[in-house]
Amino acid sequence: MIPNSTNQTLMGYFIIKGITDVPELQAPIFLLVLLIYLITFGGNMTIFLLICVDHHLHTPMYFFLGNLSIVDFSSTTITLHKVLLIFITGDNTVSYLACIIQMYIFASLIGHELLILTAMSYDRYVAICNPLRYHAIMNRRVCGLLCSCCYLLGCGQVLAPVVILSGFSCYISNEVNHFFCDIIPLIKMTCNDSSVLEMVVFIQGLFIITLLPLVLTLIPYIFILSAILKIRSRRGKQKAFYTCSSHLIVVTLLYGTLSSQYLTPPSHGSMNAKKLFSLFNTAAVPMLNPLIYSLKNRDVKSAMRRRLAFCKSVSNNFL
Repeated sequence: MIPNSTNQTLMGYFIIKGITDVPELQAPIFLLVLLIYLITFGGNMTIFLLICVDHHLHTPMYFFLGNLSIVDFSSTTITLHKVLLIFITGDNTVSYLACIIQMYIFASLIGHELLILTAMSYDRYVAICNPLRYHAIMNRRVCGLLCSCCYLLGCGQVLAPVVILSGFSCYISNEVNHFFCDIIPLIKMTCNDSSVLEMVVFIQGLFIITLLPLVLTLIPYIFILSAILKIRSRRGKQKAFYTCSSHLIVVTLLYGTLSSQYLTPPSHGSMNAKKLFSLFNTAAVPMLNPLIYSLKNRDVKSAMRRRLAFCKSVSNNFL
């Protein structure tokens, strides 16, 4: 922290306040965060590895689900690792450059996740509305292209606010009232004129990050719903709804938490409330995703049983 002539501060590092500053709650929160992280990492890695090793899951839907698992455990790692390190090492400082990098990677991963969910909705549209041509339309080239576009757009759409913020020269304080470097607490701390950045963050959060992917996600479901209503058999309708249910639950959870967190101007609202929404978004949603997809998905459960049976037979051969 380097003082300048106007009693404002040029930042060399930030102090991460964490989830709470109550000493008695530090150990329980550490254990809770560690448990959430282990479940999230273990669950998403299990889904990812199952998709890699089980040829029955080498389909477009599970290709996107595997990428979603990568994004989920990556976003959890980039945000929660500092909470765990603070408790273990006692060092709650982070360099200015590391803070900006963490903020950019996290925002990019959120963009990746929303766009992958959008791609998954189009996959479900083709599967239900054009099943005979499903594998011809959703071939490897198309899936790879869609996924590559998701990653490129996710990285590109957060550049503007990050570049603007990195150009700010001073801050009122170096204490970040959050458990990781997010753009909203940093805006609250700056002593530069942040009105333009606030407007960019709000418009981007409303239209580019949230509304546009949400509309693109819901459009296929209009056609899916129309196709389902034309199905005469009750069992056929249930099967079609079952195919989409896991995806719809994840979409609802993610957009619900993001809208509560980012669709208010950064200068308004309690930072503690935003911190709670952020904790749910960065910890609980990625933890629930593999549970939702595995508990409600017959293919994943069958793949798990096949892997367990294979592991059991291999171990028996060694005994």
